[in-house]
Amino acid sequence: MKSFFERIAQPQAAGPAPRAASPQPSAQPPRDAETDNPLLPGRPQARLAVYDSLTSLPRVIDLSADDCEEFANLIATRTYQLAQERGGRVPFTIIKEVLENLIHACFREAVITILDDGNTIRIADQGPGIKDKEQAFRPGFSTATAEMKRFIKGVGSGLPIVRECLALAGGQIEIEDNLERGTVVTLALPKSDSAAQPAESEEDHSAVAPQLTTRQKKVLFLVTELGSAGPSRIARELRVALSTAYRDLMRLEEEGLVVCDESGKRSLSSQGIRSLDAVLGT
Repeated sequence: MKSFFERIAQPQAAGPAPRAASPQPSAQPPRDAETDNPLLPGRPQARLAVYDSLTSLPRVIDLSADDCEEFANLIATRTYQLAQERGGRVPFTIIKEVLENLIHACFREAVITILDDGNTIRIADQGPGIKDKEQAFRPGFSTATAEMKRFIKGVGSGLPIVRECLALAGGQIEIEDNLERGTVVTLALPKSDSAAQPAESEEDHSAVAPQLTTRQKKVLFLVTELGSAGPSRIARELRVALSTAYRDLMRLEEEGLVVCDESGKRSLSSQGIRSLDAVLGT
């Protein structure tokens, strides 16, 4: 029997599905309101609930896609768009990092709830759960299997970066057990921009995003995805010359976005974390 990841990694078989032996007419499968695609068995699925207020029923959107990578991008993009429409300030990179963790639950009963004018995003699943929640925030700790790493980096860097980014913006991330099984992750930012503002006399590099080339932004995003990377890894991933990768990393270091360790690898600096959404959004 093929695993969940093997099924979603392969294209759907052509032709109609075999008919059931029951004499009753088969019901039409539910369809995604956004894409009008049937929510076929074996495809990753999620449901978004957008609350205009807690005294009214939410708008509900069902999403599905043909493969895991496409689906992760789809739900991250739609969640970000819907939160932004409500006035939310949670960065796209933060939303995507947390939603990619749904792969650990094989997207079982994934529900994303948008509250507080888009500034609170709650992601729930019915997966295996997280036993040691504090350790999940320590870099390098990961439960990603070899199959999962075909679709996500799985190096344990996501949640630590998310917590640091939200803390710098005056927000927080909370991990709780779901009612019967699974996990609920809540991202929350203050509604007002007044939280955690530095004094006017202090230099604020995050106010103006550095002017980077498209390739340099790709390098920055790759460093974020991998947790840390050296010129050789960047050159291999982006298929550029080693000297080009080195120059791009040096530029990011000059802008204060990355820092270099003793092995020559670069990782995001505190300034890079604060500036990440603005830089990648320009």
